Amino acid sequence: MSWHAQLQLDYQPQAGGRTALKHSHTGPLRILKSLYPEGEAICHNVIVHPPGGLVGGDELDIRVRVDEGAHALVSTPGATRFYASDALQASQRVSIDLAANARLEWLPLETLAYPGCQALNELRFTLAPGAELLAWDVTALGLPSAHQAFSHGRFQQRLEMPGLWMEQARLDATDHRLLNSPLGLDGQRCLGSLLLATGHAMGRERREGLLDATRLALRSAPDDVRWGVTCVNPQMLVVRAVAPLVEPLMASLQAAWAALRHTAWGLVPTAPRIWRV
Repeated sequence: MSWHAQLQLDYQPQAGGRTALKHSHTGPLRILKSLYPEGEAICHNVIVHPPGGLVGGDELDIRVRVDEGAHALVSTPGATRFYASDALQASQRVSIDLAANARLEWLPLETLAYPGCQALNELRFTLAPGAELLAWDVTALGLPSAHQAFSHGRFQQRLEMPGLWMEQARLDATDHRLLNSPLGLDGQRCLGSLLLATGHAMGRERREGLLDATRLALRSAPDDVRWGVTCVNPQMLVVRAVAPLVEPLMASLQAAWAALRHTAWGLVPTAPRIWRV
């Protein structure tokens, strides 16, 4: 039996500067208790998918709305797992909508594409003027540490800010040129993107400051993490990285997130406690 689940998160500002969450769900998607480790202004939440993974036919639909002046940080307690499927596709779709002067940090832990999976992963976001988003997406093809290579299966991904930026990929285990060529993944099996997106054009001075801070943070990345950072347009900074294993890649993106959070917003990088559990 397939899972069809929806989760709606609505973050709203309240008196005194507090950000509060209203949410609704159908199916096996839940939100844990709202936490405020940084004070009332920033609401931290963890999304839980009780079955623990997706198989053929499963569909997860997550929608996030942040109202004007609210700030939220959302993560997950563990990896999202796309298990092997005979034929049917499993999908996770995330839609983010930020009102003017809203902020969201979308920081789920990695996605694991098991051998034999038929997976679709989508992230789509729209930002009003003054809104800003820090988000990442990290994918591991196969389970190298468990000696389970991504020998068969397909992982499709689409990341999009409509009208401004889009990246999509079809990673098929039989496409050896893409997976192993120096012009493709060059044998790396973990890939990640971190982005800072704004609903308005950033000035050149701010863009250059963000680039400098991010590059400085990534200089300490392990040697086996290959990374690059650029402002692809006046509204976005994007970090791309690949590595043989997910742990060093994730640690590198966390360092870049910390630098961007401090440089862009003047905030101490308070990592969710769930990352240390």
